[in-house]
Amino acid sequence: MRNTPVKNLFSAAILTATLFGLSSAPAKAEGELLATVKERGTLLVGLEATYPPFNYQDENGELVGFEVDVAKAIAERLGVTAEFVPTKWDGMLAGLETERFDVITNQVTITEERQKKYDFSQPYTVSGIQVITLKDNQNDYTVPADLEGKKVGVGLGSNYEDWLTANVPGAEVSTYDENATKLQDLLVGRIDAFLNDRLAAAYLLEHSDGRIVAAGEPFDKQRMGVALRKNNEDLLLALNKAIDELRADGTLAAISQKWFKLDVTK
Repeated sequence: MRNTPVKNLFSAAILTATLFGLSSAPAKAEGELLATVKERGTLLVGLEATYPPFNYQDENGELVGFEVDVAKAIAERLGVTAEFVPTKWDGMLAGLETERFDVITNQVTITEERQKKYDFSQPYTVSGIQVITLKDNQNDYTVPADLEGKKVGVGLGSNYEDWLTANVPGAEVSTYDENATKLQDLLVGRIDAFLNDRLAAAYLLEHSDGRIVAAGEPFDKQRMGVALRKNNEDLLLALNKAIDELRADGTLAAISQKWFKLDVTK
Protein backbone atom coordinates (compact mmCIF):
# COMPACT_ATOMS: atom_id res chain seq x y z
CA MET A 1 0.00 0.00 0.00
CA ARG A 2 1.04 3.58 -0.59
CA ASN A 3 2.70 5.15 2.45
CA THR A 4 0.37 8.05 3.32
CA PRO A 5 1.19 10.57 6.09
CA VAL A 6 -0.80 9.91 9.24
CA LYS A 7 -2.22 13.42 9.30
CA ASN A 8 -3.93 12.73 5.99
CA LEU A 9 -5.41 9.39 7.03
CA PHE A 10 -9.09 9.00 7.63
CA SER A 11 -9.82 12.63 6.73
CA ALA A 12 -12.67 11.81 4.37
CA ALA A 13 -16.01 12.98 5.71
CA ILE A 14 -18.84 10.53 6.25
CA LEU A 15 -20.49 9.90 2.91
CA THR A 16 -24.13 10.78 2.62
CA ALA A 17 -26.68 8.20 1.68
CA THR A 18 -27.62 10.35 -1.29
CA LEU A 19 -24.17 9.88 -2.77
CA PHE A 20 -24.86 6.20 -3.15
CA GLY A 21 -28.45 6.57 -4.32
CA LEU A 22 -30.31 5.19 -1.30
CA SER A 23 -33.43 3.32 -2.42
CA SER A 24 -36.76 4.26 -0.91
CA ALA A 25 -38.71 1.07 -1.65
CA PRO A 26 -41.17 0.37 1.19
CA ALA A 27 -40.44 -2.55 3.48
CA LYS A 28 -42.69 -5.60 3.51
CA ALA A 29 -44.10 -7.14 6.64
CA GLU A 30 -41.78 -8.66 9.22
CA GLY A 31 -40.30 -11.90 7.98
CA GLU A 32 -40.47 -10.91 4.30
CA LEU A 33 -37.24 -8.94 4.09
CA LEU A 34 -35.61 -11.25 1.54
CA ALA A 35 -38.59 -10.73 -0.77
CA THR A 36 -38.25 -6.97 -0.32
CA VAL A 37 -34.54 -7.10 -1.16
CA LYS A 38 -35.13 -9.15 -4.30
CA GLU A 39 -38.02 -6.98 -5.42
CA ARG A 40 -35.97 -3.84 -4.86
CA GLY A 41 -32.93 -5.35 -6.54
CA THR A 42 -30.55 -4.03 -3.91
CA LEU A 43 -29.31 -5.06 -0.48
CA LEU A 44 -29.03 -1.91 1.65
CA VAL A 45 -25.82 -2.19 3.65
CA GLY A 46 -24.87 -0.02 6.62
CA LEU A 47 -21.19 0.74 7.23
CA GLU A 48 -19.02 3.61 8.41
CA ALA A 49 -17.08 4.29 5.18
CA THR A 50 -14.24 5.68 7.34
CA TYR A 51 -12.77 2.44 8.74
CA PRO A 52 -9.82 1.28 6.63
CA PRO A 53 -9.07 -1.34 5.52
CA PHE A 54 -12.61 -2.59 6.12
CA ASN A 55 -14.57 0.21 4.46
CA TYR A 56 -13.34 3.65 3.43
CA GLN A 57 -13.00 6.12 0.55
CA ASP A 58 -9.89 5.83 -1.57
CA GLU A 59 -8.05 8.81 -3.04
CA ASN A 60 -10.55 8.87 -5.91
CA GLY A 61 -13.53 9.03 -3.57
CA GLU A 62 -14.55 5.45 -4.31
CA LEU A 63 -15.87 3.30 -1.47
CA VAL A 64 -13.50 0.35 -1.07
CA GLY A 65 -12.33 -2.16 1.53
CA PHE A 66 -12.59 -5.72 2.75
CA GLU A 67 -16.20 -5.47 3.84
CA VAL A 68 -17.21 -3.58 0.73
CA ASP A 69 -15.98 -6.52 -1.35
CA VAL A 70 -17.61 -9.05 1.00
CA ALA A 71 -20.96 -7.24 0.87
CA LYS A 72 -20.84 -7.03 -2.93
CA ALA A 73 -20.07 -10.76 -3.17
CA ILE A 74 -22.90 -11.67 -0.77
CA ALA A 75 -25.36 -9.45 -2.64
CA GLU A 76 -24.36 -11.05 -5.93
CA ARG A 77 -25.16 -14.49 -4.49
CA LEU A 78 -28.59 -13.16 -3.52
CA GLY A 79 -29.12 -12.02 -7.10
CA VAL A 80 -29.04 -8.30 -6.25
CA THR A 81 -26.48 -5.50 -5.89
CA ALA A 82 -25.10 -3.98 -2.70
CA GLU A 83 -26.15 -0.39 -2.01
CA PHE A 84 -24.12 1.24 0.76
CA VAL A 85 -25.50 3.57 3.42
CA PRO A 86 -22.61 5.33 5.25
CA THR A 87 -23.45 5.86 8.92
CA LYS A 88 -21.46 6.82 12.02
CA TRP A 89 -20.87 3.87 14.30
CA ASP A 90 -22.76 5.31 17.28
CA GLY A 91 -25.92 5.40 15.15
CA MET A 92 -25.34 2.17 13.24
CA LEU A 93 -27.47 -0.26 15.25
CA ALA A 94 -30.20 2.35 15.64
CA GLY A 95 -30.19 2.74 11.86
CA LEU A 96 -30.72 -1.00 11.50
CA GLU A 97 -33.65 -0.90 13.93
CA THR A 98 -35.33 1.97 12.07
CA GLU A 99 -34.93 0.10 8.76
CA ARG A 100 -32.53 2.61 7.24
CA PHE A 101 -30.72 -0.41 5.85
CA ASP A 102 -31.23 -4.17 5.73
CA VAL A 103 -27.92 -5.38 7.15
CA ILE A 104 -24.66 -4.11 8.63
CA THR A 105 -21.18 -5.16 7.50
CA ASN A 106 -18.95 -3.11 9.78
CA GLN A 107 -16.98 -5.55 11.93
CA VAL A 108 -19.93 -5.98 14.28
CA THR A 109 -18.74 -8.34 17.01
CA ILE A 110 -21.15 -11.15 17.81
CA THR A 111 -21.86 -10.95 21.55
CA GLU A 112 -24.51 -12.53 23.77
CA GLU A 113 -25.93 -9.10 24.56
CA ARG A 114 -26.26 -8.11 20.92
CA GLN A 115 -27.78 -11.48 20.00
CA LYS A 116 -30.69 -10.68 22.29
CA LYS A 117 -31.66 -7.81 19.98
CA TYR A 118 -30.26 -8.73 16.55
CA ASP A 119 -29.58 -11.76 14.43
CA PHE A 120 -26.14 -12.46 12.97
CA SER A 121 -24.90 -14.47 10.05
CA GLN A 122 -22.14 -16.97 10.59
CA PRO A 123 -18.81 -15.16 11.22
CA TYR A 124 -16.92 -13.88 8.21
CA THR A 125 -14.04 -12.36 10.24
CA VAL A 126 -12.16 -13.68 13.28
CA SER A 127 -10.03 -11.18 15.14
CA GLY A 128 -9.15 -9.79 18.58
CA ILE A 129 -8.57 -6.55 20.49
CA GLN A 130 -5.22 -4.83 20.04
CA VAL A 131 -3.61 -2.10 22.16
CA ILE A 132 -2.16 0.69 19.99
CA THR A 133 0.30 3.14 21.50
CA LEU A 134 3.35 5.27 20.69
CA LYS A 135 6.50 3.40 19.79
CA ASP A 136 8.37 4.75 22.83
CA ASN A 137 5.70 3.31 25.15
CA GLN A 138 5.17 -0.13 23.63
CA ASN A 139 6.85 -1.99 26.52
CA ASP A 140 4.37 -0.44 28.96
CA TYR A 141 1.55 -2.60 27.64
CA THR A 142 2.18 -6.34 27.63
CA VAL A 143 -1.15 -7.49 29.12
CA PRO A 144 -4.59 -5.82 29.31
CA ALA A 145 -4.14 -5.06 33.03
CA ASP A 146 -1.42 -2.58 32.06
CA LEU A 147 -4.21 -0.24 30.92
CA GLU A 148 -5.14 0.42 34.56
CA GLY A 149 -4.79 4.12 35.35
CA LYS A 150 -4.16 5.01 31.69
CA LYS A 151 -6.12 7.27 29.35
CA VAL A 152 -7.47 4.84 26.77
CA GLY A 153 -9.37 5.72 23.60
CA VAL A 154 -12.21 3.56 22.26
CA GLY A 155 -14.94 3.92 19.66
CA LEU A 156 -18.14 5.36 21.10
CA GLY A 157 -20.65 2.55 21.65
CA SER A 158 -18.16 -0.05 20.44
CA ASN A 159 -17.42 -3.50 21.77
CA TYR A 160 -14.04 -2.10 22.86
CA GLU A 161 -15.76 0.43 25.12
CA ASP A 162 -17.87 -2.33 26.68
CA TRP A 163 -14.84 -4.59 27.16
CA LEU A 164 -12.68 -1.87 28.71
CA THR A 165 -15.38 -0.74 31.14
CA ALA A 166 -16.05 -4.30 32.26
CA ASN A 167 -12.48 -5.59 32.45
CA VAL A 168 -10.24 -2.62 33.30
CA PRO A 169 -12.38 -0.40 35.58
CA GLY A 170 -9.34 1.67 36.54
CA ALA A 171 -8.76 2.92 32.99
CA GLU A 172 -9.75 6.46 32.10
CA VAL A 173 -11.99 5.96 29.06
CA SER A 174 -12.12 8.46 26.21
CA THR A 175 -14.71 7.82 23.50
CA TYR A 176 -14.50 8.80 19.84
CA ASP A 177 -16.91 8.61 16.92
CA GLU A 178 -14.19 8.34 14.27
CA ASN A 179 -10.59 7.23 13.93
CA ALA A 180 -8.89 10.46 12.91
CA THR A 181 -9.33 12.29 16.23
CA LYS A 182 -8.43 9.19 18.23
CA LEU A 183 -5.19 8.80 16.28
CA GLN A 184 -4.28 12.46 16.57
CA ASP A 185 -4.98 12.47 20.31
CA LEU A 186 -2.57 9.57 20.73
CA LEU A 187 0.13 11.34 18.73
CA VAL A 188 -0.13 14.54 20.79
CA GLY A 189 -0.41 12.74 24.14
CA ARG A 190 -4.04 13.37 25.07
CA ILE A 191 -4.47 9.61 25.46
CA ASP A 192 -1.90 6.96 26.32
CA ALA A 193 -3.26 4.22 24.07
CA PHE A 194 -6.35 3.13 22.22
CA LEU A 195 -8.05 -0.17 21.46
CA ASN A 196 -8.82 -1.36 17.97
CA ASP A 197 -9.35 -4.45 15.89
CA ARG A 198 -6.04 -6.27 15.39
CA LEU A 199 -6.60 -6.23 11.63
CA ALA A 200 -7.36 -2.52 11.47
CA ALA A 201 -4.28 -2.03 13.65
CA ALA A 202 -2.11 -3.62 10.96
CA TYR A 203 -3.30 -0.99 8.48
CA LEU A 204 -2.69 1.83 10.95
CA LEU A 205 0.85 0.67 11.63
CA GLU A 206 1.67 0.38 7.95
CA HIS A 207 0.66 4.01 7.43
CA SER A 208 2.11 5.56 10.61
CA ASP A 209 5.73 6.15 9.58
CA GLY A 210 6.77 4.03 12.57
CA ARG A 211 5.33 6.39 15.17
CA ILE A 212 2.73 4.02 16.57
CA VAL A 213 2.92 0.30 17.35
CA ALA A 214 0.81 -2.65 18.41
CA ALA A 215 1.69 -3.37 22.04
CA GLY A 216 1.42 -6.90 23.40
CA GLU A 217 -0.55 -9.74 21.86
CA PRO A 218 -4.18 -9.41 20.72
CA PHE A 219 -6.69 -10.57 23.33
CA ASP A 220 -10.39 -11.42 23.70
CA LYS A 221 -10.95 -13.37 20.47
CA GLN A 222 -13.82 -11.89 18.50
CA ARG A 223 -16.05 -13.11 15.69
CA MET A 224 -17.80 -10.68 13.37
CA GLY A 225 -20.92 -11.38 11.34
CA VAL A 226 -23.50 -9.63 9.19
CA ALA A 227 -26.06 -8.06 11.55
CA LEU A 228 -29.76 -7.88 10.70
CA ARG A 229 -33.07 -7.34 12.44
CA LYS A 230 -34.64 -10.31 14.18
CA ASN A 231 -37.55 -12.26 12.68
CA ASN A 232 -36.12 -12.25 9.18
CA GLU A 233 -35.20 -15.91 9.00
CA ASP A 234 -35.51 -15.95 5.21
CA LEU A 235 -32.77 -13.37 4.78
CA LEU A 236 -30.63 -14.89 7.55
CA LEU A 237 -30.70 -18.30 5.84
CA ALA A 238 -29.87 -16.69 2.49
CA LEU A 239 -26.92 -14.78 4.00
CA ASN A 240 -25.51 -17.93 5.58
CA LYS A 241 -25.93 -19.86 2.35
CA ALA A 242 -24.13 -17.09 0.44
CA ILE A 243 -21.24 -17.04 2.93
CA ASP A 244 -21.01 -20.85 2.78
CA GLU A 245 -20.72 -20.68 -1.01
CA LEU A 246 -18.15 -17.87 -0.91
CA ARG A 247 -16.10 -19.83 1.60
CA ALA A 248 -16.34 -23.07 -0.37
CA ASP A 249 -15.27 -21.62 -3.73
CA GLY A 250 -12.40 -19.60 -2.23
CA THR A 251 -13.90 -16.15 -2.86
CA LEU A 252 -13.95 -15.18 0.82
CA ALA A 253 -10.33 -16.20 1.32
CA ALA A 254 -9.29 -14.36 -1.85
CA ILE A 255 -10.93 -11.14 -0.65
CA SER A 256 -9.14 -11.53 2.68
CA GLN A 257 -5.78 -12.10 0.99
CA LYS A 258 -6.33 -8.99 -1.11
CA TRP A 259 -6.74 -6.76 1.93
CA PHE A 260 -4.71 -8.47 4.67
CA LYS A 261 -2.29 -10.85 2.94
CA LEU A 262 -3.74 -13.63 5.13
CA ASP A 263 -7.04 -15.42 5.65
CA VAL A 264 -8.90 -13.68 8.47
CA THR A 265 -12.21 -15.40 7.72
CA LYS A 266 -11.75 -18.48 9.88
